[in-house]
Amino acid sequence: MANTQHLALLKKGAVNWIEWRSLNPNIEPDLSEANLAEANLRGAHLWGSNLFKTDLFKAKLIAANLAESNFSLANLAGAQLLETNLIKANLTGTNLRAADLRGADLSSANLIGADLTAANLQQTDFGDANLIGAVMFRANAMGANLNSANLSQANLTQAELIEAHCYAANFSKAHLGEAHFTGAYLFRANLSFAELSGADLRWANLGKADLRGANLTGANLRGAKLAGANLGEAILKGTIMPDGSMVS
Repeated sequence: MANTQHLALLKKGAVNWIEWRSLNPNIEPDLSEANLAEANLRGAHLWGSNLFKTDLFKAKLIAANLAESNFSLANLAGAQLLETNLIKANLTGTNLRAADLRGADLSSANLIGADLTAANLQQTDFGDANLIGAVMFRANAMGANLNSANLSQANLTQAELIEAHCYAANFSKAHLGEAHFTGAYLFRANLSFAELSGADLRWANLGKADLRGANLTGANLRGAKLAGANLGEAILKGTIMPDGSMVS
């Protein structure tokens, strides 16, 4: 449960909170299981805080510093997290459905099993993040940084990943059916045994990508770069190849 003193200080406003944190730099705020639904915490200094199971439904956390905080099993559905610092944050099992994370920094964050369904992830930084089993159904991650991120077994069905940066990202066994990767950078990405049926990979850079055993049925690879890619045992029925030809 939340520390009542910490919660009371937070509710007094930003000035009191910042002053208290500056005087007590070694104290880790405990706001676990608190009800902060729809709270206005814009620009809040909450780095290193315990927000386990905290209800932040539709909360405003724009430009807040939440680095290294624990949000595991928290409710951030519909929250505004634009330009927020979530570096190394723990978001395992967190509900981020329809959250707005445009421009947020989640590098090295832990998002195992997080629910990002229909979230706005444009230009979001997920570099080196752990997204194993995350649900990103219909998420908008256009231009997002997923370099070296681990998305093994994640669900990105119908996700928008146009021009996303996915260098050496791990999509092994991920669900990417009907996802849009137009112009995405997938050089050295691991897409082995991924479900890519109906995916749009036009003009994507798949150089040296691992596509072994991937299901590319009906996928569109027109104009894609496949130099050095491994397509061993990939399913290519109805796939449109880089030169425009279709595999029968």
